[in-house]
Amino acid sequence: MSDAAAAGQPFDPSGQNSPDFDSLTRDIADVPAVEVITTVAVHLMSSAAVNLGLAEDGEQHKDLDEARKLIHALAGLVTASATEIGSYHAAPLRDGLKSLQLAFRETSTVPDEPGQGPGEKYTGPVHG
Repeated sequence: MSDAAAAGQPFDPSGQNSPDFDSLTRDIADVPAVEVITTVAVHLMSSAAVNLGLAEDGEQHKDLDEARKLIHALAGLVTASATEIGSYHAAPLRDGLKSLQLAFRETSTVPDEPGQGPGEKYTGPVHG
């Protein structure tokens, strides 16, 4: 995101106020895979939490269909990458995933059958 966009300033198509992207971005080749994976996982977790209504003013943003999709994607990412990123990084991601799965189960008015909740295809049934 550009400094202008981050500051809420409108996009300048003329390019006169464009930031120097070479100085603002890090070459993706220099970013370790574990950092990319954990960053994506944290974004998925944060978005799922908001869609579960767990954020401030949560009821406004509650969307269980969106939360289900995000948790399912997170479960696939965490499960597929766990052996690659090691238990030091995978363990907290698994904990966060389980917390979101349990929160989904508690929030949902129509509970899923065991093993049918979001991401349980990858993690197996989640119990409190």
